[in-house]
Amino acid sequence: MEEVTYGGLTFEPYITREKIMEQVKRLAREIERDCEREGEQSPLFLCVLTGAFMFGTDLFRECNIHDAEIAFIRFKSYEGTSSSGVINEVMGLSEDVEGRYVIIVEDIVDTGVTADQLRAMLAKKNPKKVKMVSLLFKPESITVGERPEYVGFEIPSKFILGYGLDLDGKARNLNDIYVLKKD
Repeated sequence: MEEVTYGGLTFEPYITREKIMEQVKRLAREIERDCEREGEQSPLFLCVLTGAFMFGTDLFRECNIHDAEIAFIRFKSYEGTSSSGVINEVMGLSEDVEGRYVIIVEDIVDTGVTADQLRAMLAKKNPKKVKMVSLLFKPESITVGERPEYVGFEIPSKFILGYGLDLDGKARNLNDIYVLKKD
């Protein structure tokens, strides 16, 4: 893996595609185990766009739950390399979640604001249960809400991109995850 440059910023390799897939497989087994333990046959995976689309697709394919479904919702909170602190719903939830076992699929939980608001929004729709899986979690950055039930990697509060994560819409298609290089 080599360094990459976007928007005049240089990023260095951080997490390889192979390591990502190891965690995706581990998370899929944990979700399968918990669904089986709780007698859940048809969970709804709710993928938060746009960042989680790669992770959500890989996770959904890896889960061996035959009656599982996937849906998408989209929020926007980032501008450049930092969160704006304001969550805008760009594409709302169209599926009925009442009585459903919902697994929110996030690419990253840092401040927890989006995750907390999404959980609150879903709670009003009377789901059976709501759990969250996040590929990345920044425990140092969380200001509201709780830790996701399933976490791939705990990482420090640094700006990262690749594997769905972006810088102003760019670099989502990188297979690996990169971290902003310090000068």
